[in-house]
Amino acid sequence: MAGTVERILGLVESSGRSRGEFAKAIGLDDSKLSKSLNGTRRFSSLDLARIADTCGVTVDWLITGESPPLAAAARTSGGSADIAIAEARRLTALRGDVAAIGYPQPWLIPARSLASGNAVAQGDALARAALRMVETAARSIAEWDLAALIEAVFGADVAVVHTREGFDGLSAYSSQAKLIVLASSQLPSRQRFTLAHELGHLLVGDDQGIHLDNDVYAASQKQDPTELRANTFASVFLMPDSVLADAVGRAGLDDATFATLCCDLMVSPSALASRLLRLRLIDAGASDRFKRLTSASAAKIAGRGEELARRCAESNQPRSPGLLLRDTYAAYEGGMATLRPYANVLGVDVEPLRRSLETADTSTDAL
Repeated sequence: MAGTVERILGLVESSGRSRGEFAKAIGLDDSKLSKSLNGTRRFSSLDLARIADTCGVTVDWLITGESPPLAAAARTSGGSADIAIAEARRLTALRGDVAAIGYPQPWLIPARSLASGNAVAQGDALARAALRMVETAARSIAEWDLAALIEAVFGADVAVVHTREGFDGLSAYSSQAKLIVLASSQLPSRQRFTLAHELGHLLVGDDQGIHLDNDVYAASQKQDPTELRANTFASVFLMPDSVLADAVGRAGLDDATFATLCCDLMVSPSALASRLLRLRLIDAGASDRFKRLTSASAAKIAGRGEELARRCAESNQPRSPGLLLRDTYAAYEGGMATLRPYANVLGVDVEPLRRSLETADTSTDAL
């Protein structure tokens, strides 16, 4: 079976360059390249990163000979999700590369993550276990930046991209990468629910590879046990029953307190009303009345229209995965990789970024 050296030899031959020219292109002198190809010197992590950059392959492929696990997901390569799928493939390849040189993803799952019972019971139990992890980390599900919370507590990478209409999000699961890609949205409560829904898929390991959700609110979601479980997880995770019971208290909910609770938890009035009814904290009549509210009308009643406007603006912006940014920069800073992987995660050209990082800032000299 071919190893790393054989794969690099193949790249040298297919490049059309001499060994000396190839060595220069990857920042090595000819003798070091020859020694590495002859087996008397090991390729360093930085050597492999430079070869990957130069030849358009991944470090993971150089080491293992395996393509990124998601590259074969051709069944999902069309329609409204194509942009998100391409991003998932790109980011999981980058995650695999940094894992291969000593920066594995800090993925954590709840203890006894999947209970027995039906999909609803499993989703409920999984959410409660996940909430305990949030509490142990001294975090709160009511935090504004749910993506950052999920990265910090569970170790998943979270990205937001502009996509075509008709797509909510996806989760990508492999041995080295756990990733959520969300569509940018002007409906922050929907994006938040999708994020929690995709986390549910990841914690269970549903559809190892790419799992697509074009519409997390579709009626068909109730027919698929994996989707029903993920939706239940999202509902319980975002709207914990203890929080709801405290909010209802003895006085119950009127329009003002219900609207405030919507804004506090950053969920839609419809989702909150359904959850309260399921917990029997309100009756069907109150649920129907609350469901007639929109996110905008709830924010107006609660006096939090400005807050909703900011949330709408933020949920409509792209987001790079924070953990992957951290790890690719750490690999660069530690001399284990070039700057290119970090630039790729940021989505910027590497040379302008290099000049910005490696050139002294003299703009304040005149101050």
